[in-house]
Amino acid sequence: MQVKTFKHVNYLWDNLEASKMGDDQVALFLYRSNILGADLRITNYGGGNTSCKTIEKDPLTNEDVEVMWIKGSGGDIGTLTKAGIAGLYTGRLRNLKNVYGGLKDEDRMVELFNHCIYDLDSKAPSIDTPLHGLLPFKHIDHLHPDALIAVAAAKDSAKVTKEIWGDTMGWVPWQRPGFDLGLQLEKCLNDNPGIRGIVLGSHGLFTWGDTSYECYMNSLEVIETASEYINKKITANGSVFGGQKIKSLTKKERKEKAAQIMPMLRGLCSSENRMIGHFNDSDVVLEYINSNDLERLAPMGTSCPDHFLRTKIQPLVLQLDPKEDLSDSEKVLSKLRPAFEEYKKEYQSYYDSHKRANSPAVRDASPVIIIYPGIGMFSFAKNKQTSRVANEFYINAINVMRGAEAITKYTSLPRQEAFDIEYWLLEEAKLQRMPKEKPLSRKVALVTGAGGGIGKAIADKLAQEGANVVLTDIAEDRLKEGVASYARDVASYAVCDVTNSKSIADAYKKACLEFGGVDIVVHSAGLAISKPINQTTEKDWDILQNVLVKGQFELAKQAVAIMRMQNLGGDFISIASKNGLVSGPNNVGYGTSKAAQQHMARLLAAELGTDKIRVNTVNPDGVIVGSKIWEGAWAQGRAKAYGIAVEELPAHYAKRNLLQEIIYPEDIANGVFSLVGILTKTTGNIINVDGGMPNAFVR
Repeated sequence: MQVKTFKHVNYLWDNLEASKMGDDQVALFLYRSNILGADLRITNYGGGNTSCKTIEKDPLTNEDVEVMWIKGSGGDIGTLTKAGIAGLYTGRLRNLKNVYGGLKDEDRMVELFNHCIYDLDSKAPSIDTPLHGLLPFKHIDHLHPDALIAVAAAKDSAKVTKEIWGDTMGWVPWQRPGFDLGLQLEKCLNDNPGIRGIVLGSHGLFTWGDTSYECYMNSLEVIETASEYINKKITANGSVFGGQKIKSLTKKERKEKAAQIMPMLRGLCSSENRMIGHFNDSDVVLEYINSNDLERLAPMGTSCPDHFLRTKIQPLVLQLDPKEDLSDSEKVLSKLRPAFEEYKKEYQSYYDSHKRANSPAVRDASPVIIIYPGIGMFSFAKNKQTSRVANEFYINAINVMRGAEAITKYTSLPRQEAFDIEYWLLEEAKLQRMPKEKPLSRKVALVTGAGGGIGKAIADKLAQEGANVVLTDIAEDRLKEGVASYARDVASYAVCDVTNSKSIADAYKKACLEFGGVDIVVHSAGLAISKPINQTTEKDWDILQNVLVKGQFELAKQAVAIMRMQNLGGDFISIASKNGLVSGPNNVGYGTSKAAQQHMARLLAAELGTDKIRVNTVNPDGVIVGSKIWEGAWAQGRAKAYGIAVEELPAHYAKRNLLQEIIYPEDIANGVFSLVGILTKTTGNIINVDGGMPNAFVR
């Protein structure tokens, strides 16, 4: 019976939306894939695989042939489009049975998938292709639901499967994905005609249907049944994970501790490659990390291959009290370093003990998942998306352990099996196919005054070149609008008044919580006041000094503390002005402040060189178009000083530089990027982005 009310999964099928696709089976398969992928309890990012089979015209014979459409290698069903699937002749794929030479032949079979391609625009077929192709059903889902993997990873999994579904579900023992596993699924179906799905030991679930909707409903119903079974077991047991051992701090205290320790963890995780962080203190995480069974379960590692490929075989559990004083970073690091060294030593031993003659070289031995009981769970990876997804996958692993422990006992993959997945040559080939990283990948930039104008242009440029960016400004509406212009996992924001040290500290905490720390700080916040000395008030003087000079001082001071904790070096960029070098009329307050910014940058460069923290300055001039400064009295003041109308200012400034060019915010952003992404051995320098002003030449 088709049930549309579920407690443990989300029913997302919209008949109206599906009806728009008519009888287009590929469109309906993509629709089913997307709504399945929208529920992380069903499958996580990049996990699982879906397919459908249709009858198409063979372009060579004009005869009807069956074609299988399946998610391509490295894709994600939640965001799957036609461009991400492969189309293969089903008959040719099945004929590969005639040339299959056994388990030793698995890698060669993947190469042969290319000889089965029907659609020349196909994505590279994935390792799961034969698992779908050797089954006869029109629509197939291969998913990694937490509840099903809990069943698959439980002791006596085959017996449990029988207890839950009787004779309606098949079961096959653990085997690495590949052609032989497809043969095992085919055999299971032949031996058990009429089953509605198959549980893969320690791995996941296969379900199917004659239509996309029937397949969808079959998947949801099977997952719902397993989830309800586990829920009843947990209720009967009365507790999970052996009950609570450690009490969590309050949410506010947890966030405070996490922000304090993340730069330290990031630095230790980045000893081989710089990493970006993610933090999670959800109830699911806290129940597990605060439990009596954490010490037993964490070293066992995860079960599903999709889990440990992203999380490493096991996490690092910190031996720190939740109330540990983290203010003395050197003292804390002295406690953390031995734990990281031991983790890396154990990982190297894991590699050495299980490597094959043709295994790829050992990869970065740093932990991906770090657990701080009472506080939360941290993950570190090459970018924010990968870090977030690793975190989500470990939550899936927690749910699997929770369910399996409630059913019987949790079992993990044998270490050799896990190693053979992690260092599979096909996985290595997939890693090698990844696009080249951008110049600022793995870096975190905080930009002040990023609500618009020069600051936003700088943030845009840094993000474009691969950085994660934290936009700060005093105007939250502008910040929200600005962050919305970026893709997910790229940017965050913090309302920040640079004249207030606590406000600055809160902005840095946001950067640490969101991304793990900070590598680039650009002080672009500013204002301009143009008055002769007799009209310049003390209030004018103070606000210029506070925003431009004191703000820069406090931003640098707090940034240096974080950068030293990370021990990864860093960049501090001051957006000053030509006016700090050139004596102009009616400009005593602004020009003095800009000169102070420039000299402070030189002083900091001299002081911080041994920390590999580079301090440089970009001097704009005449950035009128798109600049917030020119929207108010400053423009009127400069126009009055030059005896022209405000409307004439852009042309006036363009004509007076050597190149006779209008200077845009994007030009300043390019200047910043040159210092943080290209001129990486430059410090104490000033770059003028002004079209060429001889009186502002530095030398």
